[in-house]
Amino acid sequence: MTQPIIYSLEHYKMNGFEGNLLSMPWSWRITLGYLLFMLILPIGALLSTASQEMFTNFWQIATEPVALSAYFVTLSTALFAALLNGFFGVLLAWVLVRYEFPGKRLMDAAVDLPFALPTSVAGLTLATVYSEEGWVGKWFASMGVQIAFTRIGVAIAMVFVSLPFVVRTLQPVLQEMEMELEEAAWSLGASPWKTFWRVIFPPLVPAILTGIALAFSRAVGEYGSVVIMASNIPFRDLIAPVLIFQRLEQYDYSGATVIGTVVLGISLLLLLGINWIQSWNKQYTDNS
Repeated sequence: MTQPIIYSLEHYKMNGFEGNLLSMPWSWRITLGYLLFMLILPIGALLSTASQEMFTNFWQIATEPVALSAYFVTLSTALFAALLNGFFGVLLAWVLVRYEFPGKRLMDAAVDLPFALPTSVAGLTLATVYSEEGWVGKWFASMGVQIAFTRIGVAIAMVFVSLPFVVRTLQPVLQEMEMELEEAAWSLGASPWKTFWRVIFPPLVPAILTGIALAFSRAVGEYGSVVIMASNIPFRDLIAPVLIFQRLEQYDYSGATVIGTVVLGISLLLLLGINWIQSWNKQYTDNS
């Protein structure tokens, strides 16, 4: 297989590319232009608009009781969804990798359904199933438990959209694990449960943490399915992305920008955390 040619910075310096944008290869120029218009300019515009607010006004808007409640509901529910997917995602990835059964390919393809399904359609589907008249919702309603249009519904929507991240992060790691280590543990008298905790689980920890972090980040930014599954009432189940949209509907562009900047800061912190976990995962894999 032909290896791709990777040029170092010294190569471009030797060929006169340093400091001359027009002399750069087309791939560089296209990449820089795409990042400029699709990523840098929108974020810069958001930060520029937010910076027009005085710090006192910015802090007052960002720490309003409604905003603080929305942050708490968003982060706590997203964390719950990520941890829940961390458990069931491991179980689902294990079944898909280690077992052969009829319908396996269909189940494996269904994991990617939240990627392909529009979130508004997902929210409508979930609301139909978990409402008081739905297939599952009416069963819980008979016991006095309401799922749709509550914080429970928000959690279910976040679980739905973030599940694939855990499964798809774990599957390659499980596929590359050597069965010889497990067989050696069994031959030494280790039970299946002890073999899992001592031999299988430790190499999975970095991948599990990465999948949970990705699922948490995805759940924090979810809007389409949550706005349908929740009642969107402040101090009850209102999340930050929906609050931003409500401010825009009220023509409060300043408030929407400030809250959006706070959410952007949270997302950047999550991104740094995910990159750190992935770096740790790579170092752990290389050392082992």
